[in-house]
Amino acid sequence: MKVAVVGVGYVGLVAAACLADGGNHVICVDNDENKVANLKNGIIPIYEPGLTEIVKKNVQAGRLTFTTDLQEGVENSLVIFIGVGTPSLPDGSADISAVLGVAEKIAKTMTDYRILVTKSTVPIGTHKMVSDLIASKTEVAFDYVSNPEFLKEGSAVDDFLKPDRIIIGTTNPAVMEIMKVLYGPFMRKSSRILFMDPASAEMAKYAANTMLATRISFMNELSGLCETFGADIESVRAGIGSDGRIGNAFLFPGVGYGGSCFPKDVRALIHMGNEKGVPMTIAEAVQQANFVQHDRFAQKVLDYFAGQTGIKLGVWGLAFKARTDDTRESPAVYCIKKFLDAGMGVTAFDPEAGCGELEGKIEQVDNAYGVLDGADALVVFTDWQEFRTPDFESIAEKLKKPIIFDGRNLYSPAFLTKQGIEYHSIGRGS
Repeated sequence: MKVAVVGVGYVGLVAAACLADGGNHVICVDNDENKVANLKNGIIPIYEPGLTEIVKKNVQAGRLTFTTDLQEGVENSLVIFIGVGTPSLPDGSADISAVLGVAEKIAKTMTDYRILVTKSTVPIGTHKMVSDLIASKTEVAFDYVSNPEFLKEGSAVDDFLKPDRIIIGTTNPAVMEIMKVLYGPFMRKSSRILFMDPASAEMAKYAANTMLATRISFMNELSGLCETFGADIESVRAGIGSDGRIGNAFLFPGVGYGGSCFPKDVRALIHMGNEKGVPMTIAEAVQQANFVQHDRFAQKVLDYFAGQTGIKLGVWGLAFKARTDDTRESPAVYCIKKFLDAGMGVTAFDPEAGCGELEGKIEQVDNAYGVLDGADALVVFTDWQEFRTPDFESIAEKLKKPIIFDGRNLYSPAFLTKQGIEYHSIGRGS
């Protein structure tokens, strides 16, 4: 099938590469000339495991191409995916101006029937706005599909190739069949396509992300209570996760959630509810609990060194989670700002992520153990695999005093005590 994907960020590039890997001919369109030039030269703008390999393979096979010319994509494709960003506006709502802008350009460009598919996360009701906009700009027949993505950064390629489910928001049986064919290569074991109306598809995306964020925030709130009463949050997690009605996923306590999806989507759901007079009180509590967790962890470090000057911290992890270079709304960035405001110095290491908005404010080194030299403590923010079983003897030797503040509960308190390391984690005492 001939497909165009407009927007080559996290969503669009992964979708394009994986669709091409399924045998389709995919044209990627983006207005960033530098990004498109780099992609043509095999330079991938984001870190996502497996993405570089799948892009290069399909470019070489001639199934995946890149251009800044939207008309080229529209003229040579039956199905056109819109995967541009929908960032938060100051009031918490999602900014869909890029989606509407692309839709309008497509409407003015197409000369024959096309299917427009929105992969971007958009507010409920966007399907009508986009459809009405296109209809006002052209008399050419088209169909609109809401097809929200459910890709996790760090495993996005695997999630696309082996999806839990594919949600297709359309009421047209003919379009349903086309979308079935398009996603057929990823449904070999069993069909996991769910068809529904576009509004429900849009809602399902926000509902899923807010539900997952709720589980995280609930566990983080429990971790604070566990510390107060001397309970162990890891034991609590095992206890409730073994309940088949609950399960183990997204029950790991930590420093809080971040990234490009959960914070933005929770905010947008709250805004949509307030706008329609249906307050999303649980979502509001989830959002507040997340900031409280950021602050609680940062304060734990600040309180420990209260009254001391010249404190230097070694930090492991800047990305909001492992297996990505994304620092958007990262708890690490949030907490490091608190440390800097308190006059502390910070040296950080992350296997993939850069300093981002902390550029010039912290020192970044290219070796995990390099952050320890002259540091008063090690603070762990991201659960990269290489941080899970480090050389604790080297850590103890390099730090001024062997202290670890662990925002991911990666280590055994009993084991670290035997190693002579003072250990502060989440919801497990100390």
